[in-house]
Amino acid sequence: MDGGRTVRLAIIGCGGIARAHMRGYEQIKQAEPDKLEIVAVCDPVEERAKEFADWAERFQGKRPRVYTDHEVLLKEEAGNLDAADIITPHHLHHVIGVACLEAGLHVMIEKPVGVTVKATKVVVEAAKRTGKFAATAENIRRGVPQRTTWWLFNESKLIGEPTLFYAIQVGYMPPPQPGREPAWHWRVDKFLSGGGLVLDSGAHFCDTIRYLFGDVKQVHAVVKQLIPRPFRKDGELVLDDREDTWMAILEFERGLTGFWSYTNAAPAHRFTHVVYYATEGALIDTGDAFHGPWGNALVQHTNGRVRRLNDLAQDFRNAIGEEAWQKLFPHGFTDGFVLECYDFVDAVQNNRPPEVTVEDGLRAKAISIAIYEAATTRQTVKVQDVIDGEVEVYQRPINERWNL
Repeated sequence: MDGGRTVRLAIIGCGGIARAHMRGYEQIKQAEPDKLEIVAVCDPVEERAKEFADWAERFQGKRPRVYTDHEVLLKEEAGNLDAADIITPHHLHHVIGVACLEAGLHVMIEKPVGVTVKATKVVVEAAKRTGKFAATAENIRRGVPQRTTWWLFNESKLIGEPTLFYAIQVGYMPPPQPGREPAWHWRVDKFLSGGGLVLDSGAHFCDTIRYLFGDVKQVHAVVKQLIPRPFRKDGELVLDDREDTWMAILEFERGLTGFWSYTNAAPAHRFTHVVYYATEGALIDTGDAFHGPWGNALVQHTNGRVRRLNDLAQDFRNAIGEEAWQKLFPHGFTDGFVLECYDFVDAVQNNRPPEVTVEDGLRAKAISIAIYEAATTRQTVKVQDVIDGEVEVYQRPINERWNL
């Protein structure tokens, strides 16, 4: 499309996380009224789609058309759209993504892009075939703390060269009492979700560490479910497929080593400890083992000096210059969801690649999948072998389910 023309956008999937996307588009519309127009919204639950249409009408003055089937949307809106933001359950990411690309739309797809590596590759191939781009919706790396951390380890070297990290979160979630089992949802079934937290929230962590430290070479891991958790589906009890515990050793191409571990099956003593070490100090994080580094993390030098990561943000801004800062945080946006949506729309408008392509999403997701494959095969697994399809034990039944 011609640079500067308003991007005509479809929102496909109007569930929970789609609300964060909509808030992003609302803020972008307020800052740049001609940047985008939401032309259509789609969700199999019509009331949800109507709610999003009402919401969009309030902030853009024009009501999007409502659909409950993405195929109908693509047929009836042919020639009337530039792009689609796909925010559906995981198993539909590759299905709807390919359909939108083949309809001539650029797409942004929520993480993880596909339930398996093969599912993601289907999207990659469709983007190449159609000449359109596919972006991965990744909000975490875009925050001021994450950008500052990248500068800390890769440009300023204030605490030297990164060497290793420990990201450990230990907690406890008791199983439900009999008769009080929660309602089943799609994330419980690995054929619909692709896996548990290793792949779900873990996609954020894997993208972040890859952004900070480069590609992971190989993985050794143990993944377990220590506490069975039943859910209720159509009056019957269904067991949760997902892991509740893992320990993974990640060896990076650049020589860095990381230990990533999580459990919600450890009663009595809970703790979270996330530390990134370098040759002349450490970044001591807070929060959790998925979404950091957080702004109130501490940067500790070997000489004893301690500063907050937030306090280094101004040093980072000064170092890169105001023009580069504004490219990272246009209009002063610092919320990751707003920034990922802005990057997507701006990429469409200006015919440029998005920052986090579907290929980036694939390489980050492959780290998560390598953890599952390493645990399943009980062997050290090379991430490139997972990407190349040479290791596919954990994924095989999921691929067979979706004819991949």
